[in-house]
Amino acid sequence: AFAVSCFLRVTTGFDIGLSTKCVMIPKEMDMCHKIGYSEMRLPNLMGHTSMAEVILKSTTWQHLAHTDCHPHVKTFLCSLFAPICLDTFIHPCRSMCVAVRDSCAPVLACHGHPWPDSLECDRFPADEDMCLASLTKEYKYLHKVLPKPACQTCPAVEEFFTHKRVLEVFCDSNFAVKVKLSKKRTVFSDQEYNIECQVEFITQGSLLPYETQSMIQKWLLINENCTQRMTPTHRPVVYLFVGNIEEGIILVNQVYRWQRRDSQLNLATQKWRYHKCL
Repeated sequence: AFAVSCFLRVTTGFDIGLSTKCVMIPKEMDMCHKIGYSEMRLPNLMGHTSMAEVILKSTTWQHLAHTDCHPHVKTFLCSLFAPICLDTFIHPCRSMCVAVRDSCAPVLACHGHPWPDSLECDRFPADEDMCLASLTKEYKYLHKVLPKPACQTCPAVEEFFTHKRVLEVFCDSNFAVKVKLSKKRTVFSDQEYNIECQVEFITQGSLLPYETQSMIQKWLLINENCTQRMTPTHRPVVYLFVGNIEEGIILVNQVYRWQRRDSQLNLATQKWRYHKCL
């Protein structure tokens, strides 16, 4: 069952009437899978009247949803593109729109796109109406708040270095993550990537390896222009990402190309376990 009860502020909803139908959420809309329901109303709240149109228009938002730029970004987008099959349409509240916009607009800006007029927050109902409300405070209480990746200038990829220099960089950093990147072959024109992360070491305290991996994966989605430069072909390429966490923001400062027989990087990661920083 869709857990809407904790989101709803109840007054009179908008009557769907007889002009819509329930359909299965298509497999192409993976951002709206595993959200608690499997059927959606068509036409949807974006005015899309056919499943082909829904798939086409939602594809451009899949990338944003996977960055997890806000805890409710998938709830917000899916309530519009794939609204749940109930007797009434349930809009996202204006407060949810504002919260998602404030967190996710910088990600769109990183890709050169403004927050669209079609998602202008004034079009959504106030919180006292029946709508999906943001639970940011409760979310922070129940869930660990992790550092967020930032849109940043792409760091240069270094290919010539000594293990001593790499150890010096390690000493000034919070994380080093080994990343394997390759392009996916997709039916859509948008670029997609295979991303595999392995944490080489952690010094940032309470973060767990899988949390660090997740943050790097989101960094690669947000900074797609960097990811694109590092995946010139469909063949996998391996890099070592090194960076810091500053005021809740994760920044990648160094990127090393990890060659198949790169003794310097192997030596640095082996020596790090016993290395003492000055």
